[in-house]
Amino acid sequence: MKPYSLSIKVILTDPEGRCLLLKRSESSKNNPGMWDLPGGKMDEGEQFENAILREVAEETGLRIQLTGLAGSITSESPFFHVVNVIMTGKPCDISVCLSLEHEAYNWFLPHEIQALNMVEHLQKLTLEHFGI
Repeated sequence: MKPYSLSIKVILTDPEGRCLLLKRSESSKNNPGMWDLPGGKMDEGEQFENAILREVAEETGLRIQLTGLAGSITSESPFFHVVNVIMTGKPCDISVCLSLEHEAYNWFLPHEIQALNMVEHLQKLTLEHFGI
């Protein structure tokens, strides 16, 4: 039986109502070239809030304020059952500085997210969050 893993992500919305998505690099071992929400995995012993703030800062260079819980959804990887917890948040500024894990970013209006090649389970929850 596969073990469980926790993934923490955040739906970041700017003052214009756009959502930040990151395009994973083509060399990524998980979901290469697909659009994704900022976030990642918790380090052992790390507090939940600290982990998501750290992950977002590492991937985007942004400082954020968490505003709530968008929801959770499970997914599968070859080695894990993944529990995805998705928070909502606001960036303190919108000057993104990408890590090497990603090749692009964009602030999308909610209706634009439907047409993207995005990680399916995260796309579903993100669209539900925006009422689409």
